[in-house]
Amino acid sequence: MRNLIAAASLTLLAVTLNATTATANPATTIKDATGASFTGDATAGEKTFRQCAACHKMEAGKHGIGPSLNAVVGRKAGTGAGYTYSGPMKKSNLVWNDQNLADYLENPRKKVQGTKMTFAGLRKPQDRANVIAYIKKAGGGR
Repeated sequence: MRNLIAAASLTLLAVTLNATTATANPATTIKDATGASFTGDATAGEKTFRQCAACHKMEAGKHGIGPSLNAVVGRKAGTGAGYTYSGPMKKSNLVWNDQNLADYLENPRKKVQGTKMTFAGLRKPQDRANVIAYIKKAGGGR
């Protein structure tokens, strides 16, 4: 009987942990210009993020050349505390969801003309999905 109770407790714990993880890090799916879907892989995205890490940090309030990406998903563009954003970014009216981030990361200067971000962009949709998945996992999600 004790083994049965222990097994049931472990099963309940596993279900709870899976539900918590799924809520904390929901899947990242984006579409490219043709409408094809791409699902992000945070592990692969961590490697791609190395390109971003030269300018961006994941720690809250820690800015580099670019703003901290902590809690960026769900935030209005140009509103992260403690960073001086360009006028066009502040006026963009974007809210950073998976798709807006993907579109921006494809070609930042096209999506927000006048942005301070000089990075040319991530051309491959899978790379964009992966890096967004990593950002969310590393603290960029809300």
